[in-house]
Amino acid sequence: MMNDLVLGIDFGTQSLKVGVYTIEGNLVCTASASYPTFHRKNGYSEQDANDWWSALQKALISVKLMINPKLIKGISICATSSTVVLTDESLKPLALAQCWMDQRATEEEEEINSNQHFQVENHLLFSGKKTSIEWMTTKSLWLKKHHDLTGKRIVEQIDWINFQLTGELVASKCNASCKWNYVDRLEGFSESFFKEIGLEGITKHWPSKVLSVGEQVGTITPNAAEYLGLEVGVPVFQGGIDAHIGMIGSGALEPGQLSMITGTSFVHLMHHDKPVFNDSLWGPYDSPLLDGHWLLEGGQLSCGSIISWFLQEFYGHRTDKEEIYKELEIEINKMEPGCDGLIVLDSWKGNRTPYKTPYATGSFVGLTLSHNKFHIYRAILEAIAFGTRNVIQTMNDYSIPVERIIAGGGGTHNHYWMQIISDVIGLPISIPSDIETGSKGAAIIASHGLGFYSNLKEASKYMVKMEKTYYPDVEKTKKYDELFEVYIHLNKVLFPIMKKLKNGGDDQSVQHT
Repeated sequence: MMNDLVLGIDFGTQSLKVGVYTIEGNLVCTASASYPTFHRKNGYSEQDANDWWSALQKALISVKLMINPKLIKGISICATSSTVVLTDESLKPLALAQCWMDQRATEEEEEINSNQHFQVENHLLFSGKKTSIEWMTTKSLWLKKHHDLTGKRIVEQIDWINFQLTGELVASKCNASCKWNYVDRLEGFSESFFKEIGLEGITKHWPSKVLSVGEQVGTITPNAAEYLGLEVGVPVFQGGIDAHIGMIGSGALEPGQLSMITGTSFVHLMHHDKPVFNDSLWGPYDSPLLDGHWLLEGGQLSCGSIISWFLQEFYGHRTDKEEIYKELEIEINKMEPGCDGLIVLDSWKGNRTPYKTPYATGSFVGLTLSHNKFHIYRAILEAIAFGTRNVIQTMNDYSIPVERIIAGGGGTHNHYWMQIISDVIGLPISIPSDIETGSKGAAIIASHGLGFYSNLKEASKYMVKMEKTYYPDVEKTKKYDELFEVYIHLNKVLFPIMKKLKNGGDDQSVQHT
């Protein structure tokens, strides 16, 4: 019914996307707006929180040209994580936000992960036996060391945006479970764990209330309504991490269904019916999306960002992106798997799964004078596909079957890339009709929050439709089987060298890898 519309908002790494949907799941209109990321030395990647807010205003101005905003009955958002903002008590930013990919907290990550206190090791069982440089916990430890936190707040992107919308400061159980070391069945946050890793009292600086996905955060305030062109009093329902909310938006909520969110990075998510403790995947996270559902996570830090690098370096002088992609597809279609002996390693910003190291970097192996930019492009696509296969193989190694892959996000626009991934992993990949699974997932949450569906599973099942499936070419998969083994071997051989180079040639860095 056009009288009942919901608004889903997805704050991504480079831009935000908004989607307006009917409660049946039909897309009414969409809009987007971008904001910059400032990359500096020492791994700094930062954003200005005020840019997010102004970008949302810009996107909603476009929406108002297409629909009457009075028809929007509910709102939910998802966002990158952990993108962390240091603020004063009134939630005014005091510094640029540390983007999720920011790498300044390398020492803090190593400090936590090397802590052998039994309380630390026991608590980290629920996050893959490690913390990550990307997480709220690690970033908070860096902030504590470098700032006087008296009278200050540390919040995530989603927390700050929800506060701007409603005036309510709350955390998402999704974010807290997956990035803040919150374990539901261990009564949430563990003060003894935080004390042992040097974060005693840190929860005083975080949002004090944690809401499950789908619970109401608050309603649109008069100030937010005036700035954004929305109606006062519209309810806002709790969302979560962009990729994780994408599971809802892609209909990949059952065990065996792998949600693969494609974009700047890749995130691979799957529910499992019991906890699987491991040191290669992330998790098991305790019910971050659905009660009683354990979540396992894999991921690749550098994916779409490597393609962006390629386009900038080889096509930076051109603006006709559609023609560029046509040219690239024609040329790489002439090549056999393996790009005439060229292999790329894809961990340009570190490795998230399964090696969990911030020291991994990219590499080209096998380059000759006969290779050209088209070989490089295809090798990049294959490298990212190998990284995805590595994640899936890791799940299989822990007796976690992957029966079906459902992909969403901007990477699904690249049809040849999706086919290469299917060929490399040897599994079909289904694409939903709405590939912006973050904003779609947020819209599904809003529909459930308004009471149109009894639970998120039901809402997702009813509102998501599949559009296309890519099937693997068996012969190509056989060729990729051999190349994948080379890829794995190169990672093991080159990682110590990468760490040495990243540490400025320090020989000791190789010994401690």
